[in-house]
Amino acid sequence: MTAAGQTLDFDFIPSRRSQPTATKRVRVGNQTLDTTPVFSAYWRFAAERQQIFFRRLFNTKLPLTDDHVLSRFKFTNSYRASDRVSQFLIRRVIYRDDLPTDATNVFFRILLFKLFNKIETWTALEQSFGELTWETYDFRAYDRLLSARMADSIRIYSAAYIMPSAGSAFGHKLKHQNHLRLIEALIDRGYPSLASDCAAMSDLYDLLLRAPSIGRFLAYQFATDLNYSCLTNFDESEFVVAGPGALDGIEKCFVGARSVEPEDVIRYMYENQHRHFSEEGIDFRSLWGRPLQLIDCQN
Repeated sequence: MTAAGQTLDFDFIPSRRSQPTATKRVRVGNQTLDTTPVFSAYWRFAAERQQIFFRRLFNTKLPLTDDHVLSRFKFTNSYRASDRVSQFLIRRVIYRDDLPTDATNVFFRILLFKLFNKIETWTALEQSFGELTWETYDFRAYDRLLSARMADSIRIYSAAYIMPSAGSAFGHKLKHQNHLRLIEALIDRGYPSLASDCAAMSDLYDLLLRAPSIGRFLAYQFATDLNYSCLTNFDESEFVVAGPGALDGIEKCFVGARSVEPEDVIRYMYENQHRHFSEEGIDFRSLWGRPLQLIDCQN
């Protein structure tokens, strides 16, 4: 992802020592909102978390940061696509020379990986069954393996976000059984071709929202994951949905945030990122010229 010989400048004042700018008034849609000190911290966090990404990428000697919060706790990257799990999805699940590239198989692999969202679960399935394809998929075999891992106290789901059980839709006792049935149901209903036929990212979101047990947050996340593939080719800047964490963060950044649509706030942050980084005195190091996208600001 980087050109050979590229050098980095790590001049950044850690958040524990830098001083937030004074609260300000910003115009979001038709409303004027007052910011809080958390608004300033939002930009400083994004910049330092991105610096940590580059320092780790270029094997900078420890410590990667002297920010006392970022050094103690794990946070996602500033760019969703550069997270370890997203990179595994892109490199090891979607774009594989040794696996079928038709719409059904690509859709199957993405949903199979993302419903669990855990690299170790995908790896265990692959080690047991070889190539993971729709044609060789076997509910009973997959269920036996996943149930056995649970019996051995091995987590099969990521803790990144809570997955609904889908039990009311498919009637199985175990969550992973229902999720396997969900994949089957979506493929039987023609979702791979329907996804490819969507004219806009919002259409793909609406399509996923009609699926059993998939709510607003997951529909947007899955739409983004599918858009990493060749099934669709939407501009990430065309659509965003605020998840629960984003709603909470927006209220921390703005006074009276409930008076505006949360998606309008996220779009404001996306469209005004260069201005606010400059006002905060931050030299934000982008992902090789790619600004933060709507989903990055939402995250």
